[in-house]
Amino acid sequence: MKFLGSLRHGLRWLLLLSLFVGNVYAWTDKQFTTTTGQAREITALIRLLEQIHYNHENVRPSDYGQIIPDFMGELDGQRLFFLATDKEAFTKRYPASWVYNNISSLGKIDPAYEIYKAYASRVETRVQWILAELKKDIDLTTKETYLLDRAKGPWCADEKEADALWSKRLRFEVLQDVLNKKTLEEARQNVRKRYERMLKSLDEVESTELAEWFLSVVTRLYDPHSTYFSYDTFADFAIQMRLQLMGIGALLGVEDDYCVVKEIIPGGPADVSNLLHPNDKILFVGQGDAEPVEVIGMKLRKIVSQIRGDKGTRVKLTIQPADAPDPSIRKEIVLTRDVINLDSARARGAIFEVPDNATGKPLSIGVITLPAFYGPDSSSSAAEKNSATRDVAEILKQLQAVGIQGLVLDLRNNGGGLLSEAIDLTGIFINQGPVVQVRDYYGDVKVDSDENPKIAYTGPLAVLVSRFSASASEIVAGALQNYGRAIIVGDSSTHGKGSVQTVIEMKSYLSSFSLAPEKTGATKLTVQKFYLPDGSSTQLRGVIPDVILPSIDDYLPIGEKDLPHALVWDDIPSSIFDGKPLAPQILNPLREASRARQGKLEEFSFLNKNIDWFKTKQEIKTISLNLEERRTQKAADATFRKTMEKQKELLAKNSFTFREFNLGNPPVKKSVEKKPAAEDSDEDAELAAIRDEGYAKFDIHLREALRIVTDAVDLGSKPESWAGSRAPLTAQVTPKL
Repeated sequence: MKFLGSLRHGLRWLLLLSLFVGNVYAWTDKQFTTTTGQAREITALIRLLEQIHYNHENVRPSDYGQIIPDFMGELDGQRLFFLATDKEAFTKRYPASWVYNNISSLGKIDPAYEIYKAYASRVETRVQWILAELKKDIDLTTKETYLLDRAKGPWCADEKEADALWSKRLRFEVLQDVLNKKTLEEARQNVRKRYERMLKSLDEVESTELAEWFLSVVTRLYDPHSTYFSYDTFADFAIQMRLQLMGIGALLGVEDDYCVVKEIIPGGPADVSNLLHPNDKILFVGQGDAEPVEVIGMKLRKIVSQIRGDKGTRVKLTIQPADAPDPSIRKEIVLTRDVINLDSARARGAIFEVPDNATGKPLSIGVITLPAFYGPDSSSSAAEKNSATRDVAEILKQLQAVGIQGLVLDLRNNGGGLLSEAIDLTGIFINQGPVVQVRDYYGDVKVDSDENPKIAYTGPLAVLVSRFSASASEIVAGALQNYGRAIIVGDSSTHGKGSVQTVIEMKSYLSSFSLAPEKTGATKLTVQKFYLPDGSSTQLRGVIPDVILPSIDDYLPIGEKDLPHALVWDDIPSSIFDGKPLAPQILNPLREASRARQGKLEEFSFLNKNIDWFKTKQEIKTISLNLEERRTQKAADATFRKTMEKQKELLAKNSFTFREFNLGNPPVKKSVEKKPAAEDSDEDAELAAIRDEGYAKFDIHLREALRIVTDAVDLGSKPESWAGSRAPLTAQVTPKL
């Protein structure tokens, strides 16, 4: 009877599968296989995850069932092609126990191949439907709306529901082109080519690529920063890390068929130009005077090959900016390909003349902007021996020689770098002591300390941060906050990346077992976690500033907490260190003064108006499919943004004067200048009002950080207003005996 029960269950599954395949799948002729060498590599990857990944104790075999829907979401992130019945069928066929046992023991990834074939067949069927619909009349006068983000929603229940969804999706895509000055016929052709290209890309996928995607989903079950690289991808990754590619200096990825900027490399053309930003989408790539090629639906490797090129040549990109309030907004930028210019990524300094809040007389406040924690490592050449700590110390020497009464350390766009540099940099502002605690996958904790008692700067200090301040930046900001050495100013929190990754070449690991095949990939695994001197983690929560400023960043999904399977926040026992956070009698006056300015200064009214408008846009989850409604709304948005840009230009007339102090160059006195509005395109103007970056623009957050430091200078001159052994935000210097 037991055998008959199993047989009945098997027959039910075969019947379900035959119906599932018979109705839909014509795309079954392509064969995907796992070689014996790949199977060994897969089982070795699972061993590594279970042995050295920081989160290995919290991921159980029973969690492996999540890999199936996660992989389906990897292929179909916007829930457009699969049906709910597909998910039901695959999760029933591949329960957690099957997935774990077959991957870990046998190196079998059959679900990857079957799910991809199902996906490809769904796409092929849907594209044929799209091509037929494009030949019909397209009604852009309805009152219907389209849900912009379906990533967290369900898949359609059946074909009828899917057809209704795609009827809206098709009109949405056509509208995007029509709103960008294309005729209806041109829009039809663009959409047609897009989906024909998608079909071609499907047919180009090989077994190794599928394995890479699937195994990356497996690693991300443990945390979002772990991944798997195929042999070819790892070769590209290694070159990228050596900064030897001629390109634009950006790390790219693909999400829902769109090429997305994942990271801007300091010193690269994208960074130096300030034209491209994280989470921007690249839609078209053009070479010289040639017609730009749409890259939506194109394989990432092909997109990257188009963006790379000879040094000095130009590449034209059409992007959808990450903070664009309307998905139809496009911006064309031109970048000149180059190698990464390490000098462009180095620290830079300036002295701003800031009116004293009490007397109105100008105080000289220094600013040091640090884009990354760069420094020499074992692979560095002689030309690459620059050190973030040495550069900051050198700029500090220049600033103090001229005379500064306070300092702002700007880490807003600093995504991290070398841990050793973060420790050393913290050390030039404190006497000595623990800077960071690092816990590994065994639970062992190591305390990394600044052992040098020398202090390069003892005066009032503020650290300016944003949601883009990550990893090493968070260690520096958090440690200085723990010691009460600096006041932290900025967005509601930093990024929240408190983990450490290591890259392991699978060939090296397998060689120890004499099992290495000729071509193997690599894996990047999270193996450690950061904790501040007081024992609190920077993971997930980041560093919470002492003074929080209003920011558009707080309404964008750009933090660690927005990533699936992110490691949790926790804490460990405090290390022993000579310091404590700023006392209320110091913090409260500084907060109250800033709060008062935020309530009365016109620039904060301007900023809050922009944020409120942007937040309102972000809260709108659907978009009209009526052409005239969209045109009217887009025109109203453009009018609002142009008005705000003009207001910003008026505010910028009151900018603080400053002198720049770049390494090896004499100071240059400057005041803020802005290009005439006529030089900006309409959509450039639409976006300019909500970006405040760099010395050359009206930087509201930097201006307020400068004012807060002047408040600290004033507070320090009135000992009766605070109780402590030293003036606010200054270093505690241990007297020599």
